[in-house]
Amino acid sequence: MRKPNKLVALIFAILASIAMLLPTSAYAANGTNNDNGSITINNAEPGHTYNAYQVLVLESYNTDKGVYSYKANTDWADWLAKQTQYVSIDEGYVTWVKGADVKAFAKAALAHATEAKIAAKATKTADSATVSFTGLNLGYYLVDTTVGTLCSLDTTTPDVVMEEKNDLPGINKEVKEDSTGEWGDKNTAEIGDTVEFKTTITAKAGAESYVLHDVMSKGLTLNAGSIKVQVGGSDLAAANYTVKTTGLTDGCTFEIVFHQSYLDTITSDTNIVVTYDAVVNEKAAVYPSANPNKTQLEYGNAAKPEDRFTPPSETETYTYKVDVVKTDGDNKVLDGAKFKLYDAENGGKEIPLVKVSDGVYRFAKDGEPAVGTITTVNGQLEIKGFDANTTYWLEETKAPEGYNKLAGRVEIAVKDANIDATVDGGIWHEGDGGVHIVNKTGNELPSTGGIGTAIFYALGGALVLGAIVFLSRKRVK
Repeated sequence: MRKPNKLVALIFAILASIAMLLPTSAYAANGTNNDNGSITINNAEPGHTYNAYQVLVLESYNTDKGVYSYKANTDWADWLAKQTQYVSIDEGYVTWVKGADVKAFAKAALAHATEAKIAAKATKTADSATVSFTGLNLGYYLVDTTVGTLCSLDTTTPDVVMEEKNDLPGINKEVKEDSTGEWGDKNTAEIGDTVEFKTTITAKAGAESYVLHDVMSKGLTLNAGSIKVQVGGSDLAAANYTVKTTGLTDGCTFEIVFHQSYLDTITSDTNIVVTYDAVVNEKAAVYPSANPNKTQLEYGNAAKPEDRFTPPSETETYTYKVDVVKTDGDNKVLDGAKFKLYDAENGGKEIPLVKVSDGVYRFAKDGEPAVGTITTVNGQLEIKGFDANTTYWLEETKAPEGYNKLAGRVEIAVKDANIDATVDGGIWHEGDGGVHIVNKTGNELPSTGGIGTAIFYALGGALVLGAIVFLSRKRVK
């Protein structure tokens, strides 16, 4: 026999005890228990386990007079004797206390079945949309499923048909877009940014064995201290769940195990909201690849592990790269230009960058040592880690030798795509893409002294030569 499921529903369709007081002619006027009861469950959920527990045993009955003799099932006798708010027992015979809460009784009964490890009278795992229990000893039964259904088997109507609700728990994962503050299934961010996530679990009455599984990609680093669990806008007491971030062997980044004692208090659809954040790190994939974060809820006790999980809910975080091309006025690439990146056209905050390889840089994480400037190689720069729908500014701090440094910063406007460049043969052509930055050079300037001293030396020499000729001619005469 399988151990009884803990999952209970708070919908207790008809507790058999109520029928004790109601006359019916649906069965023979007189009789004893003949083990011919049946329960049929329609619309069953394949892969989920259904357990039928017999709490009371029908000894005899007379439907004409509306009288029935019930005794506690042996496994339940001691427990029932203490449930004076629900039942009374006289000489071993059980009757229902008028006005008692049948839902509370059902919940308490199945909690006892779990704690006392009471074996179910019948257990079946659905392999189709119909589950049937036949040959049941007549009495009152609670049926427990991993989707939270409870029922009673009325002894005067031994063949009971149930309609399974398929009330499975739900899960929805969202991420906040920092530029709008809106939650959705996608966002964009810089490397080094902290990204906020939210998972909403729609818990059902009779919740059983809930475990939240969260898997972050290698480009996201969980801030374990940020995990918060709330119900109705208020923090859920930490005693109701356990957060696991270490010792996990299933590839999860973290898990939250909800204690059954808390799940047993859920009487209707309840949203459990889990919020947490993560940093986009140096391993982040660059667009068009995404940095996913996947969440699933494990619940119940289905026979197959894959049947114990909700479909995954996933978010995608994107970051982008920009190619910068530095050329002269003829579009020939120039090496050696140095830049810094800022978040404003004037003033603003310098954005720290880390060198990945020659000519390739990325945004730095918080506290990570950054380079002072970035330098073009083969006339190009590749910078990774930009947020989308954001404007950045490049400031040239040193121009290539012989070229004029730019007077102002150059705008980089990142949309929902990379800014790619393709340079062939050291010449940038219109349409090659990227952020194209041109340095110009001037003509050679004249030497100090205006037109130079050479002309004065030449003129002086001519005057001296003329004087010598003049004096020579004078002596001849």
